[in-house]
Amino acid sequence: MTQPVYVIGDLHGQVVELERALSLIQRDGGPDAQIVFLGDYVDRGHDSRRLIDRLIAGRDAGRNWITLLGNHDRMFAWFLEDTPRHDPHLLVGYHWLHDRLGGVETLRSYGIEFEGQIRLEDLHQMARVAVPKSHLTFLRDLVLMHQTPELAFVHAGIRPSVPLNEQQASDLVWIRQDFHQHKGPHPKLIVHGHTPVDQATHYGNRVNLDTGAGYGRPVGVAVFEGQTCWELTDQGRLPLMP
Repeated sequence: MTQPVYVIGDLHGQVVELERALSLIQRDGGPDAQIVFLGDYVDRGHDSRRLIDRLIAGRDAGRNWITLLGNHDRMFAWFLEDTPRHDPHLLVGYHWLHDRLGGVETLRSYGIEFEGQIRLEDLHQMARVAVPKSHLTFLRDLVLMHQTPELAFVHAGIRPSVPLNEQQASDLVWIRQDFHQHKGPHPKLIVHGHTPVDQATHYGNRVNLDTGAGYGRPVGVAVFEGQTCWELTDQGRLPLMP
């Protein structure tokens, strides 16, 4: 019998949605269920710190949880380096603290408030003091991909026609159009988030579970047995098919 794998989409600081998703999974698969989190734990929502605390607590309690790296998690981690690093994939004029990206909300969750103009070096120092070392370690330990014999879990997607073991990190956390527009088969069914959709969607060669929790909508939750999958809801499993 194939061991089920449970998956939770992008959470973006929505700790209430995390607890709801964990409750659905426990009801279906029990407390020892394997769960893959698709990344983007921070930004936009108001509880990024509490959400990371919860994920760390689950890991420390021995839960079978795999936490992937999302582009927002990487931007946060890069901001906290000795010298803040800017993600070159961003459009010119964008940065982690841009209104559309949500870094300001993440810093607020750590008690960092600022108004008007402030020097980046000063804000960076405030963040380095406020963010616990355990959170830095958590961010550094996030993985880019998790695989089973039939599935590959990543945050954003993969570069089509490139072997899974040769994928580039920036594609795994940022790719959109080239991945979405590819209609042919991939080496495995790709399970991802990153690009919000109205509901969990199976496209035949990929499954998107980013249902917009960063914008106040319910987080996507699914369970896979091999490549057969269901969305998890308050009513139980609902088939998720192409």
